[in-house]
Amino acid sequence: MLGPVLVDGVEVAAPRQRALLAMLVLDAGRIVGHDQLIGGLYPRPPAGAANALQSQVSRLRRTVPGVVIEHHPAGYRLVAEPADVDHLWCAELLGAGRASEALALWRGPALADVDAPFVQVARHTLTEVLINCALSGGTTKDLRDLLSEHPLREDLRAALVRSLHRDGRQGEALEVFARGRELLAEELGVDPSPVLAAAHLEVLRAQAPHRGVPAQLTSFVGRDEDLRRVAGWLRESRLVTLVGPGGTGKTRLAVEVAHREPGEVAFVDLSATADVVRALLDGIGVRESGMLASGPVGAGQRLRAALASRHVLLVVDNCEHVIDDAARVLGGVLAACPDVRVLATSREPLGITGETLSPVTALDDEAATRLFLDRAQAVKPGFHADHEVVAEVCRRLDGIALAIELAAARVRTLPLAEITARLDDRFRLLSKGSRTAAPRHRTLHAVVEWSWELLTDAERDLAARFTVFSGGARLDAVTAVCGSDVDTLTSLVDKSLVEVVDDRYRMLDTIRAFCATHAPDLRHEHARWFLARAQEAEPHLRAAEQIAWLDRLAADHDDLVAAVTWATTHDLGLALELVAALATYYWCRGLRTEAARLADAVLHACGETPPGGREQEYALCLLIAWPVATGDQSARIHQADALLATFETPPRYPIMTMMWGMALGAPENDSPVWHHRTRLLGDDPWSAALALVGDGLLARMGGDPVTGKTMLRDAAAAFTRIGDRWGAALAFTQLGEVLLTEGDATAALAHVERGRGLLAELGATEDTAEAVTARAQAKVAGGDLDGAREDFELALTLARRSGALVVQAGAHLGLAALARVTGDHPAARAECDRAWDLTPGGWYGPDEMRCHIARERGRIAQAEGDLEQARRHFGEALRRARGQRNRVTETAVRAELAALPVT
Repeated sequence: MLGPVLVDGVEVAAPRQRALLAMLVLDAGRIVGHDQLIGGLYPRPPAGAANALQSQVSRLRRTVPGVVIEHHPAGYRLVAEPADVDHLWCAELLGAGRASEALALWRGPALADVDAPFVQVARHTLTEVLINCALSGGTTKDLRDLLSEHPLREDLRAALVRSLHRDGRQGEALEVFARGRELLAEELGVDPSPVLAAAHLEVLRAQAPHRGVPAQLTSFVGRDEDLRRVAGWLRESRLVTLVGPGGTGKTRLAVEVAHREPGEVAFVDLSATADVVRALLDGIGVRESGMLASGPVGAGQRLRAALASRHVLLVVDNCEHVIDDAARVLGGVLAACPDVRVLATSREPLGITGETLSPVTALDDEAATRLFLDRAQAVKPGFHADHEVVAEVCRRLDGIALAIELAAARVRTLPLAEITARLDDRFRLLSKGSRTAAPRHRTLHAVVEWSWELLTDAERDLAARFTVFSGGARLDAVTAVCGSDVDTLTSLVDKSLVEVVDDRYRMLDTIRAFCATHAPDLRHEHARWFLARAQEAEPHLRAAEQIAWLDRLAADHDDLVAAVTWATTHDLGLALELVAALATYYWCRGLRTEAARLADAVLHACGETPPGGREQEYALCLLIAWPVATGDQSARIHQADALLATFETPPRYPIMTMMWGMALGAPENDSPVWHHRTRLLGDDPWSAALALVGDGLLARMGGDPVTGKTMLRDAAAAFTRIGDRWGAALAFTQLGEVLLTEGDATAALAHVERGRGLLAELGATEDTAEAVTARAQAKVAGGDLDGAREDFELALTLARRSGALVVQAGAHLGLAALARVTGDHPAARAECDRAWDLTPGGWYGPDEMRCHIARERGRIAQAEGDLEQARRHFGEALRRARGQRNRVTETAVRAELAALPVT
């Protein structure tokens, strides 16, 4: 309604049906009488108007599926909720004080494409709603556009005057008032109303001086929302403090606010003084003889007396190094001078009752990139670069405005690639700033050093120790690893050296790099603490509380990786314990490739023999690392098998038994290997559910799909009872594959999708990619080729993101089958080649993947009429299926071989 009439984004083509719908929507939920509808539709109602109306309603119901129009004896009623109708939702938002959101609903003039007798009155009513939205939440442009349509609306003109005034455009504001006064005199013969006159007076009063506010030589980039927020808080609070680390742009933001503020403004920089009172007196222009002889009490009294009757905004910059005196003096001024407001900048709060804190944080990627390009083009006209590369530079600089400006200044003498490469030594790279800047803002090192020097000894010690954390930490980690007390940590937060978000504390990388040069080596304590956390979490990862504990470990992921990496070169026993304790976490999160690389590095450091007492952890490392092993992969597996054969009791981490089965393949039923693996299965519910999956797969591969399905269903139910989403997803996905083999694509799709949903809850990217591939295969079988192609492409994206080569191979194999089905045999062969190249060793079951690739190559050759090549490829697939002891695949390949014509 708030623009052309649309239903779910679609217009109603017939003009009279559109008008009828508009009348019903205007009174949505209420009965609109027959006479009202007829009069609103027809300038001259036709004979049989009631029947004509009924016909129009019937057509409207057919034209707009889903619209519900009820007939009543008195008329018709559109059934709709207020949230479904834009003009009703607009009114609710406006009443709730959310005018800017209400205004965003407007797409043009109300009922723009409706021409009927009722429209003039309806459009006038809705236009009043639009004007109210603009008066409460409109931009200068919104108000100007509306005023051009309603030049005699004094409320609109007054709002525009005030909006221009807030933007610092006093001259334009006075011109808008003057034009309004002329129109009122010419058209109506009246003077401006009190509302418009008051807006004019506000602009005139704003001609008071902005004393000492620095003029800026560069554009203001990236903090428009901060600017609006701070200006709004200054209208509600008498003390607003901009807090944040050095270099984030607190001073620049304060200056921009000051320039836009109406009335008298005084700017006071405290960075070069220890005498807050004298600096404030100078800032407000009080320099009387005898002042130097006045004691501090006399100076404070003079300051309060000078401000007692003035309407002034004091912008007090750089309070951090005189924080106690600044709080005492400004607190006294605010208590004694009711018309004084203060906008302060500091690296910690002033701590005065009534203080509103406005954190000045890192720039987001978009704003940081704009700032970099703006400053780079200023020193090197015509400079351009890939936005993602610039954004990455800005991210590595923590979005700190000063650091970004210093880096941008280097493009005059260094290529962007060289700047990026040197960011690891950022303090040396960013060591040339403006000669006119304050010393603490000329280099990045000076910015951080200024904050460092303001810390107490205890704060410096904790700041240095805190750098042992790679990705931040919870309170218990900080206190345990750093030996810190809570008060010192919260003091670092107050002083903007440490950030806190929810329950985690972190340092910006720039601050961390500085503080790390003063740090003792706590990496052993760090690694030990995170090992204890991983061991504590592991049982919970196989239970109902799985997601909460996965989230905890995911939040600590960078620190867990750092702990393993350090231990690999300093404490191999600890490294093995860490990898083993984290195996379940990595598996459930679908980070198998990352886990394999960490485990492989630990094994290379250990050599061919496990450290004494760490045989179980070493064997688990072998199983985890095998798929990416750089040496003899089969030797690794046999070594793991030999070690596992010596174990007589279930392993500490049950995930080991599952990995053993996947790495070694399916044993013969009732064989010694089968009996040994069975003995290593624990008697806990999770291991019992896992056994059902294994037995179900063995039954299926052995040619008994009925038993296989039963066991997999039981396994899915068991894992669901336990609360393990990963195990349940495994069972559902395997069950889907069985059903797909039997030709039931619909049921297969349902089970695979259920498994994919569970994996998505876990955030398991690699496993989700596999599930999406399985879903695509089910769609192929069901004839949804377009949907299958989308899923194969999605699986490729997810698998590439996680570095999962064999999952990528599976997606390419699926695309090969699609190309074959559609007759594009060259593309099908190319996709098979891509899949083959991605399976050099791959993840568990690479021979099975290569079996399927060979089988698909046979089908392509058969489709092209090359029967000799088809036999060769099917023969290779058969050989690999036998090696996997997969009778289902073996039987299927034999059938395809037998079906080939005899040449």
